[in-house]
Amino acid sequence: MGPMDGRNHPSDPNHPSDRGAPDAPDDLGSAAASFLPRSPAAVSAPGRVADPAEGISHEELALAARNHGLPLEALRYDVTPSGLHYVLVHYDIPATDADSWALTVQGRVRTPLTLDLATLRSLPPVTHRVTMECAGNGRARLTPRPVSQPWLVEAVGTADWTGVPLRTLLTEAGVEPDAVEAVFTGADHGVERGVEQDYRRSLPLADATAADPEVLVAYEMNGAPLPPQHGLPLRLVVPGWYGMAHVKWLHDITLTDTPFAGFQQSVAYRFRQSSDELGDPVTRMAPRALMIPPGFPDFMSRTRVVRPGPVRLEGRAWSGRAPVSKVEVSTDDGASWQDAELAPPDGGSWSWRHWHTPWTAAPGHHVLTVRATDAEGTAQPLSQPWNRGGFGNNEVQRIPVICL
Repeated sequence: MGPMDGRNHPSDPNHPSDRGAPDAPDDLGSAAASFLPRSPAAVSAPGRVADPAEGISHEELALAARNHGLPLEALRYDVTPSGLHYVLVHYDIPATDADSWALTVQGRVRTPLTLDLATLRSLPPVTHRVTMECAGNGRARLTPRPVSQPWLVEAVGTADWTGVPLRTLLTEAGVEPDAVEAVFTGADHGVERGVEQDYRRSLPLADATAADPEVLVAYEMNGAPLPPQHGLPLRLVVPGWYGMAHVKWLHDITLTDTPFAGFQQSVAYRFRQSSDELGDPVTRMAPRALMIPPGFPDFMSRTRVVRPGPVRLEGRAWSGRAPVSKVEVSTDDGASWQDAELAPPDGGSWSWRHWHTPWTAAPGHHVLTVRATDAEGTAQPLSQPWNRGGFGNNEVQRIPVICL
């Protein structure tokens, strides 16, 4: 599928594909017509919360099989190998052709642009090391559980992204004074909660044109072309923001003079307590620290086993709002805490930081816990306030360990 496939509508970010499709016609001339769904709502269930005793469904297992998190032992890498970086694909990975791909920049600009990949690569490249986390990371740990991709804590990764600053392209196009947002359209197309749509998100113009964090239109991940599951041939990278903002398979940027009201902006990614409230938008990542599980695991339960004596505890910590200023570790399930040693921010302002601390393991059962605090004074909670979408769940990680 090329970038201008008929299912996509790059000239109109508020196209009906973001508002649902009409019913099927009544004159199909076939008895089979009576079996056809009459609207996308007939094939896509509304969002819901699981009953207290309800287990993971086949649909959730199918999502978990399509998507994958970071194996926590891979936290040892400063830069996540591309195949280990977390993946969330909303619909299908589209078939894309880098040779014929075009990115359009239009809307409230003085000079609309159509840029092929060769042209984008001819512009001065920029590389940023960026930690990216799914907004739903931790969702499966909530009670009651929002029914969706059942993440635990592994939906994260850090990569070196190379591309062209978005502000460079917008400067070239010439932003009109009345522009307020940039709307980004990906080539992935599907149905969600009864709404047929291309995947679209927007950023306020101030964020789209900021120098720090600098938004990238990226064509490389870790020094190689983007893998198909990560947006080949183009994607957006928005440092500090949860993953829903990093639109993949990017083929259109449209500047608008009104705020974007598409599904992924006004319906899907909101902090809500109930289904009938608007809620606040999901934006930047909350502080989080993760630990590399020490020792070795049981295959099924993943319970860790360590030997008595010195054990090095280590992991990574990050925040999308302010730099991480402190990481604390508990070896008694939060009864007491000690500061870990935090490495310098060598990867840049928008990359995770390494931390480590020693522990002398004694025979018995232990629960290891780690929490991060950022420079704004925001610390990870010991228990997570609930929201209907399961977003921003940065409750502290707990690792049961048996010392033998």
